[in-house]
Amino acid sequence: MPLPNADPSPWGATLQAVAQRYNQEFSGQPFDLPQEIEEMPLFKDWVAGRLTPHISTPFWEAIKPHKKDHCLDIGCGISFLVYPWRDWDALFHGHDISEFACKAVTARGPQLNSKLFKGMKQAPAHRLQDHYEPQFFDLVIATGVSCYYPADYWDTVLQQVKKVLKPGGHFLFDALNPDAPLAESWAILETYLGAEVQLDSLDQWPALVKSNGGRVVSHRDYELFRLFKVKWDG
Repeated sequence: MPLPNADPSPWGATLQAVAQRYNQEFSGQPFDLPQEIEEMPLFKDWVAGRLTPHISTPFWEAIKPHKKDHCLDIGCGISFLVYPWRDWDALFHGHDISEFACKAVTARGPQLNSKLFKGMKQAPAHRLQDHYEPQFFDLVIATGVSCYYPADYWDTVLQQVKKVLKPGGHFLFDALNPDAPLAESWAILETYLGAEVQLDSLDQWPALVKSNGGRVVSHRDYELFRLFKVKWDG
């Protein structure tokens, strides 16, 4: 399932690969993998649904969305159907490149809570300003997605996030820890699923944020990812 208006940027092929990888998973289509990959304990955990708790980043431990906050979740997948948005009473805006995820959440989100669900946009993260008003969001979130793209892509994403974030708002994003015990095996699995993972140093992220005028307020390590809390002053 191609992206609408296939992206002409230098990252177009990577965006397409990630979209296809998640369309395939969310729609339940089988992956044709070598036997040695299917024999990996990590693959068996993935198939059985046991891997998710180990690779998910609970961003709300850094900042819990507040009541009536407009929250943009970049690369959200089906998170509105899974995470406790109703408990937070926060307004959810989803943004993902998976056509299947966008259709599934658009179909079911209003049934769960039509007041909190504010829609899904199928689009890449580096084009936020094409879809949202400037300084509109109280909180922007991007978990489980930075690892698929090079630093120059996230340099552009940070510029876009700054434009759509309210003054004083926060950006929460996670980055893969290449030294985590699961990192190498997970990267191999993801590559065979169709989306190559970048095993880059965590040191690049604070510098990248700083070069875009922001600062890392704090960070927290989880089993596979490091969660960064970012803010722009002034």
